[in-house]
Amino acid sequence: MLRIAALVLSACLLFAGTARAEEYIDRYHADIAVARDGMLTVTETIRVHAEGDRIRRGVYRDFPLTALDDSGREREVDFEIESVERDGRPEPYHTESARRGIRIYFGSAGTQLSPGFHEYRLTYETGRQIRFFEGHDELFWNVTGTEWAFPIRAAGATVTLPEGVAATELTAFTGGYGATGRDARAENRGGSAVFSATRALGPREGLTIGVKMPAGSIDRPSAAQERAWWLRDNRDTLIGLGGLAAVLAWYVFAWRAVGRDPPAGVVVPRWDPPEGISPALVNYIDGKGFRGQGWTAVSASLLNLAVKGLVELKDLKRTIVVTRTDKPAPPKLPTGEAEILKSLSEAGASLRIDREHGERVQSLGADFRAAMEKEHRRKYYLANWPQILVGVALSALCLFAVVAFGALDEESVALVVVPVVASIFVAIFSVTLGRNLARARSLGARIMAIVVIAFVGFVAVSVFGGILLALMASGIVTSHLPLLMAVGGIVGANLVFFFLMGAPTPLGRRMMDGIAGLRQYLTLAEKDRMNMAGAPEMSPRHFETLLPYAVALGVEKPWSEAFERWLAAAVAAGAAAAYQPAWYHGDFSSGNLSGRMSDFAGSMAGTLTASLPPPPSSSSSGFSSGGGFSGGGGGGGGGGGW
Repeated sequence: MLRIAALVLSACLLFAGTARAEEYIDRYHADIAVARDGMLTVTETIRVHAEGDRIRRGVYRDFPLTALDDSGREREVDFEIESVERDGRPEPYHTESARRGIRIYFGSAGTQLSPGFHEYRLTYETGRQIRFFEGHDELFWNVTGTEWAFPIRAAGATVTLPEGVAATELTAFTGGYGATGRDARAENRGGSAVFSATRALGPREGLTIGVKMPAGSIDRPSAAQERAWWLRDNRDTLIGLGGLAAVLAWYVFAWRAVGRDPPAGVVVPRWDPPEGISPALVNYIDGKGFRGQGWTAVSASLLNLAVKGLVELKDLKRTIVVTRTDKPAPPKLPTGEAEILKSLSEAGASLRIDREHGERVQSLGADFRAAMEKEHRRKYYLANWPQILVGVALSALCLFAVVAFGALDEESVALVVVPVVASIFVAIFSVTLGRNLARARSLGARIMAIVVIAFVGFVAVSVFGGILLALMASGIVTSHLPLLMAVGGIVGANLVFFFLMGAPTPLGRRMMDGIAGLRQYLTLAEKDRMNMAGAPEMSPRHFETLLPYAVALGVEKPWSEAFERWLAAAVAAGAAAAYQPAWYHGDFSSGNLSGRMSDFAGSMAGTLTASLPPPPSSSSSGFSSGGGFSGGGGGGGGGGGW
């Protein structure tokens, strides 16, 4: 019996300890004084029971700074803290921005509450809380809020109306967000109303009250006040739309000043480069600068030097050997070709293009590009980067102004950040794959590039389309859809004018027309080429002269096929012998001479690229012996009680 009694006593003591350790709100009461101008003065009395678990230094109160008006639109409300007290004495407090609201921390970090009951009193003023309808004025007030982590044993409110105003109808609701429970009493005392919940409220349950008054009980805001409020409520959208107008105005002005292309001339097929320019310069002008780090231009220059007899090329399948001949260089060589010959300073000097000699190849390519850029930059094409950078800076300033001076909370900032990040990703992806597709020479490579573009594009559309739809839905709910459209317009303007702003110079336009005519000639059908007045007849010499230009323009295959057809007919008629260029040494055993020459010319840029040394690998995160771990490096996020 004694043992049983001891067990019962221990259980009772344990239960009592557990009960004492519970933290809860013993009483929550709001006194709400409604002024004639609609301003509310609210004093919230919150009596809590603390045990040093979650309530150690004090409690915090989240207060929303937005509300729905009589039309269902979200609006900002006025809010100003008057005082904070604990147990009848002033209490220190501090505030932080919370999700679409403010968080008020009662107490200080250096304070430790004693266990037991503590009574907090928060007094604040808030405006724009009265809703005006055609037949009545209304105060609909969430007394406690529905996000308290603690149960509330008793909740109530007293509403005091302006002098001479009496409530015509009262209502009250209890429960979680969206609940329609009516476990509350409401007593109409004429100029005041008293509400009290008839049951304890659980965590994340609250008490909401409604007071209906005759129309005109509260002074409606003046037209000037309405305009001021409208400007404040919509400043995010106004800043966004103003920024869009400014960005568009700048880009249109800059485009009209420097970005419009000179009118194109008449393009006619031609069998010589415009003004005798080099294959490398043809590639540079046609690509509006070097693509793929200029290796196609380097390979075209090597072929042109070989055709001129200044170097010999030896094709070892995975290695190309460039050897200087003893033929004297002419006094005036094109810039890029002169730079290559500088690395082959004497007869017999050679350059091996393979991975083992990648650093020398890389150095040669850098010198080649630098020399070409120094001589020809801004002569044929103007990217107009200063104008683009001004537009980007103006756009960034506008987006910063939306975030810094608007009223967006952390969640709504996604309306600004996500479209920008998504658009940058799509732009980089599109430009990169577009360039890869343009560089793809074989049909298989082009098909593969198209498949990759289609697959990644589908994934991107699915992912970013879902994000966009979610943002649009959020924008509709929060009335931020115009802001989302303005931000999208700013990003779209930058993407559009990034491609529109660059323009050829008048000289560049004339050269581009000539290059287009050369490309036409190199890709024409044989019968069309033969019908051209004054066109030279096909011959090994004519083929070799234009082969470097065909490589520079990426049309070496149709040009080589045209030569192969001519060569087959000429050999059959006895008008020509087997073709073997003196400047090229490779395997012609299959008899497909022009095809092999096309493959060699077209793959030279790929061989040059493959010979480069691999880029240095980035260091891994975490310790070198153990690797990284999820969440490693830097700080992380979290939260807890106060």
